[in-house]
Amino acid sequence: MALGTRCLFVCSYSRRYFSCLRSSILKQKISYPSGLYVHCRFSSVQSGSGDINFRYENGLPVLSLPLPSRDETYQFTLKPISNTLGDLFRFVRNEDSSIERLAAYTTDGERLAQSTPMEHLIQSSFELVLNDNRYMVHPAVVESRTSSEAVSDLEKMKNGIAQLYNTLHIDQHQMQKEKVLLERLEELKMEIEPLETGRMELDRAAEKRTKFLSWFGLGLMGLQFGLLARLTWWEYSWDIMEPITYFVTYGTSIAMFAYYVVTRQEYNFVDVRNREYLLTMHRGAKKRGLDINKYNQLKEEIYQVEYDLKRLRDPLQLQLPINALKPQDRSEDVA
Repeated sequence: MALGTRCLFVCSYSRRYFSCLRSSILKQKISYPSGLYVHCRFSSVQSGSGDINFRYENGLPVLSLPLPSRDETYQFTLKPISNTLGDLFRFVRNEDSSIERLAAYTTDGERLAQSTPMEHLIQSSFELVLNDNRYMVHPAVVESRTSSEAVSDLEKMKNGIAQLYNTLHIDQHQMQKEKVLLERLEELKMEIEPLETGRMELDRAAEKRTKFLSWFGLGLMGLQFGLLARLTWWEYSWDIMEPITYFVTYGTSIAMFAYYVVTRQEYNFVDVRNREYLLTMHRGAKKRGLDINKYNQLKEEIYQVEYDLKRLRDPLQLQLPINALKPQDRSEDVA
């Protein structure tokens, strides 16, 4: 019994001795020169308070935070849109599990909810509490820029977002659009097929008639030449035939002017041939019941669908002007 009491007394005396010794060491540590104390304070991560600033790296806000149980400063990169204050707390606890109290307060002393978006926190100062340590977190200092630079950066951002969207979705969009256009093209070709067959028959008939009229006109001109030559050198003399040839020539001029008055077109062999061709086509279509207007409408839609397909399949379609690939040859249309 006496031995146990003596051991208890020795242990109690030892604890008081070591406690006094530690207090003496701490007092001596505090009495060190101020320069050394400041150095220890800034190199230690267990300081009671301090100011911390957000900064931007690669367009994202970064917070460098000293953790209580670590001898290092940890850097946390945050996403302003998708991250919240709760995400920051989770990141901190993942690095330092010894943190028991973690909270954030406004400068007015109101506690911030963990659902507060980071995009609001990085715009104003707030107090961050880690156990017994308090840090005043300030927003990042953004360099002042001119309005033209801000507009230029905004345009670059918009272009970057547009290019990213196109890169992610253009393939799928092109496949869907191409499928729709091909289906529409197939429907139009099936619908125009009977009309195309009738048009080809009319085209052959009109071409045959136009060629016949051309050769017939040439034959009449040759016959006129032969008749005038016969009358001039065999039947009569040039003195008699000269006024006749003059009136024949003037009569031809009157006929050409009459053609212009009726058709409102200059008497040109190509135009005359095309007009006769179209007249023959329309007369034949009316007899056969072929709808020329419907044929032209379907042909126009086919050209438009083929034009859209050509632009869609072009690898540089986003940089091409609208009229760069517009088809020009539409000679198969019936006026």
